[in-house]
Formats: sequence, C-alpha cells, structure tokens
Amino acid sequence: MRGSASYTWHSLRPLISLAILFAAELLLLTVWLDTATLAAGSPLLHTIGVYGSPILRAAVVFGLVSVTLAYLKIGASAPAEPVIAWRFLAGHFAAMGVFAGLSSLLFAHKAGDFTAVSWLAAGLAAIALGALAFIPAAAWWRMIRGMGVLWIFAVLAGASVSFAGTLAARAWAPLGQLTIHLVVAVLRLFVSPVSMDAARHIIATPHFEVEVSAACSGFEGMGLMLVFGVVWLYLFRAEYRFPRALVLVPAGIVFIYLLNIVRIVALLLIGNAGAPDIAVGGFHSQAGWLAFTAAALGFSMVARRNPWLAAGAVAASPPLEAEANPTTAYLLPFLAILAAGMLSNAASARFEWFYGLRFVAACAALLAYRNCYRTLDWRFSWLGLSAGVLVFAIWIGLDRLRGVTGSESMPAALLAAPLALRTSWILVRALAATVTVPIAEELAFRGFLLRRLVSADFEKVAWNAVPWTALLLSSLPFGLMHGQRWFGGILAGLVYGYLAIRRGSIGEAAAAHATTNALIAIYVLTGNQWQLW
Repeated sequence: MRGSASYTWHSLRPLISLAILFAAELLLLTVWLDTATLAAGSPLLHTIGVYGSPILRAAVVFGLVSVTLAYLKIGASAPAEPVIAWRFLAGHFAAMGVFAGLSSLLFAHKAGDFTAVSWLAAGLAAIALGALAFIPAAAWWRMIRGMGVLWIFAVLAGASVSFAGTLAARAWAPLGQLTIHLVVAVLRLFVSPVSMDAARHIIATPHFEVEVSAACSGFEGMGLMLVFGVVWLYLFRAEYRFPRALVLVPAGIVFIYLLNIVRIVALLLIGNAGAPDIAVGGFHSQAGWLAFTAAALGFSMVARRNPWLAAGAVAASPPLEAEANPTTAYLLPFLAILAAGMLSNAASARFEWFYGLRFVAACAALLAYRNCYRTLDWRFSWLGLSAGVLVFAIWIGLDRLRGVTGSESMPAALLAAPLALRTSWILVRALAATVTVPIAEELAFRGFLLRRLVSADFEKVAWNAVPWTALLLSSLPFGLMHGQRWFGGILAGLVYGYLAIRRGSIGEAAAAHATTNALIAIYVLTGNQWQLW
C-alpha cells in the first residue's frame, strides 16, 4: 500500500464528482422507469424486466467497490487541479439523451428487441463516456491492472447487494428462528419458566412477553456495522494491511448480531422485573443504538491494537491528552452527547428526565481536552450572530412550508412535576442547547469532518483551502442527524460551514449555531412549540 499522500482531496475529487453524477442520474431513472413492466414482452424484454434491477444494483456496487479498493491499494495520481474532459462529458449527456428517448418507446411498449439492444448500448456508452469525462483512461487502466485479487471482493459485494432484498426476506425466517432460540436459551439462565411461540415469534416470561419482529432480528444493526466497518477502513486505510483487514467487517457483523441477542434478553428481564414502560418506551428504542456504539468501539479498539492487521508496529496506548490524538479531541464531546442521550432515553419511560446526562457528559469531554481547544480561534462577530438568526428563520419557515403551523404544549410529565424540578430541567435543557451542543457539533462537523474530507492531517488544512464539495458533503450527515428536519439541517450546516471557511474561525460558526439554538429555546418556551425540543 502506498502512503497517505496518494489519497489527497484532489485525487479523490474526480471520483466523488463521477459518483455524484451517476447517483443523481440513477435516482431519476429509478423514479421514472420500472423494468418489471417489461417482463411480459419478448424473451429479451422478459430478461430485462426480471433481472434488470438486480443486475443494475450489482453493477453499481461492483463499480463502487472495485474503484474504492483500487484507491485503497494503489492510490491514484491526479493533477493539482483535476480537469474535466468536456468532450466526453458532452458525449455522456448525448448518450443519455438517446437512452431517454429509447426508454420512452421501450417502456410505452412501442418497440421491440432491436430498440432494447440499442437502449442497452446507449446506457453502456453513457457510463463509459461519463467515467472518461472525470478520470482519464490511463488512470482507469492503472487501477484495473493493480486490482489483483481484490476483484473477488468487488464481485462478491455486487452479487450480495444485487439480491439483498430477496436474501433479507428469505433469511428472516431462519434468522428469526435462530434469534428466538438463542434468546430463550440465554433467558432461561435468569428466569423460569420461559415459553415461546416460534410460529408467531413470541417469547414470554411469567410477567412480560415480546414479539420478535423482523426489525428486531438484527438486520438493521448488521447493516449499520457493515457501513461503519467500510467507512472506518477507508478513513484509516493507511494503518492497515489489505486485504486481510477486510476480515474486520464480517467479524463486526457477527458481534453486533450477538449483542442484539443480549439486547432482547435485557428487554425481557426489565419488563419481567416490573418496569414494562421503561422496557418498551425507553430501552427498546435506545438499546439498539447502545449495542451499535459498543460494537463500533470494540471494532475500533481491535482494529488499532491487532498487529496482524496493522500496517506498522502497534503503538502503546497514549495518555488521555489532546495532543496524542487530535481526532478524539474533536469528536469526543459530540460522541459523549450521543452516548449519554442513549443511556438517558434507555432509562426513561415516557419522558427523558435524565437529559442532564448529556450536558454533564459534554462538559466533561470539553474539559478533558481544553488544552487542544485553546489553539482554535473562537472569536466571532455580528456576522455569526446574524447568520444564526437567518438559520432560525429558515428552520421555522421550513416547518411552515411542511404544514407544521400548530403548537405543542409542555409534556404532561414535566408539567406535573414540582416547580423546582421542572425549572431545573428546563434550565439544563436550555444550557445544553445554547452552550455544549453548538460547541460539540461544530468541533465534530466543521472542525473535524469539513477539513478531514480534504486531508488526513486535517488540523493543517487552512479554512480558505476547503472546496465547496467538502462543505456540501460535511453538511449532509449534519442534516440527516436532524431527522424529519433534515433539509433544514443541511442548509444550517452549509451556513455554519461557510462562516468557518469565510472567516477562518470555528468561533464564528459556533456563535451562529448557539444563536440559532437560543432563539429556538426562546420560541419553545414562549410559544408552546415543544415539538422543536
């Protein structure tokens, strides 16, 4: 494997641009065209109708995995400023135009096999021309020659995803039965009697019972672990030996499946002990994320401590100092809030009384790495405060556009609490929203992710050297983190990131974020808009 210099932002930008183009076009095509409608036609059309969708999924995943693995193994050389081959790009769009025209005929059942063959040829030509528009043929050839046995992993990935839907549906029956029997076997170590209805996927203790649905079988956690493992190995690819490091991915999937067994057992024990509200209302919704967090932490610890996997000598564990691991300093406050939130919700029934754990956890993490943060520029101006007001207006305006115009009163549990308890909870909630949350999230998304997308040595990346593509990519996960308000979250991330780039100061972004959250807190408390909290 080559050094990390092979994976600069400039070398990856053409690949990312190509992926964005293909993803956008694929999304439009899947919304517009349904290959299943061709299944009633000629043998060729029937083949396209039945196998077109899984083959397309396999081709997309195969291409993505093979190119990614090629980058992992041999890197890619690129000019200082990647150049788009406009003639190939024009050819790509011309081929897509032909493809769209033929699609109109083909899916309206006004054409036969010759049109179908032409349609396939136009699609393949569009893919090839698009690939050459962003990455030269010589670079493609270097990657093809350097793949070696990695082709096997790409083929397996494509084949697996191609039939993932069918596989999941068929695997649920045996996997569900296995899950139920393992849960019952473990549960009988603690409770007696334990009964089960395998056909209905129900497990019962003397005082509580649950139905193990497909969502509880562990599929979701296994999928998350797959994504986490791939992303982790990509971000820290210079530290591992490939392809042996890929064994971490299936190992992580098996581990989180076993943790899911423990989660269901704990759920039944809590309910059987006389706390069904906590079991169903809090623990059930949060324990999965707790298991995933534990699996992810275990994955990262094993990955960095195993000499068989590491590219170099395994270093001794460093002390808890920001200087020893800058990534930890930027991410730990945010991760502390997430972990505390999971614990708080898991211990709650209908209302999160332990919200203060988030505030305390964030304060502890920020205090532990305070020396690192002193080197950052925390200055801000009226621009940051004004931007915070703008994001607040966007946030509320988008709710109005979505039809969320009503109000929601204070939760009944909080309203019924003694005045001192209610006031304390509201005070801690407001402090967290305006102080620890903005700082922790800006450190993670703007301080770390925004610059990490440019270089592995992110602390040395000048703010004004961050391209717009990194700004967009770092804003996407920030927006998705906000659930139904994901679009507003993306816009907020763009505004905060732009401030950090424009002013060269994380303080400007943090001030804007704090202003937005403070205005939301005021809006909640004065306008009975508790749905925002």
